[in-house]
Amino acid sequence: MKNLINAVINFFYPFFRRLMPLQTFRYAACGGGNTLLDITIFYISIHYLFKTPLVPTPLGFPIKQHVAAFLVSFSITFPLGFYMSRTIVFPGSTIRGRIQLFRYFVLVMICLCLNYLFIRLFVEQCHLYPTVSKILTTFIVVGFSFLTQKHFTFKEETPEEEAFLEAEAVMEAEALDEKQN
Repeated sequence: MKNLINAVINFFYPFFRRLMPLQTFRYAACGGGNTLLDITIFYISIHYLFKTPLVPTPLGFPIKQHVAAFLVSFSITFPLGFYMSRTIVFPGSTIRGRIQLFRYFVLVMICLCLNYLFIRLFVEQCHLYPTVSKILTTFIVVGFSFLTQKHFTFKEETPEEEAFLEAEAVMEAEALDEKQN
């Protein structure tokens, strides 16, 4: 799957080479594709999977149709987005996978909150049209998300940082060995 995605991205990148670096194009392609998938799954869930306004849950309480559709689409696109970010967009990251996953989850939750806050700000305080507000919000949140993923979630350590982390790991292992003996 990784090779297929990279092949498609590498095929289309020459058309965008003058506009953006390869990593930014990979982020846009993977994120855009994942967003389209999210909307498609949401639409299918609303119209074909959950046909009633209230959807029963295994926990015994019903949830609204759009919330159920969101949960279905999120449960598919969250792991797919993480996989593509980790293997396609930021493959050189030296951070452990479980730490990346945790950071990615936190970032997604922050982005959900930012979407909510910016849309309310632009519509209710700035009196912009909702669609214009959504477009502005998307640009802000996508920019924030890209920079955060690049410099935090999937950060690539410099050789000096890697050497420091390696030395730190060796010291921790030695201290653990001493404790056990």
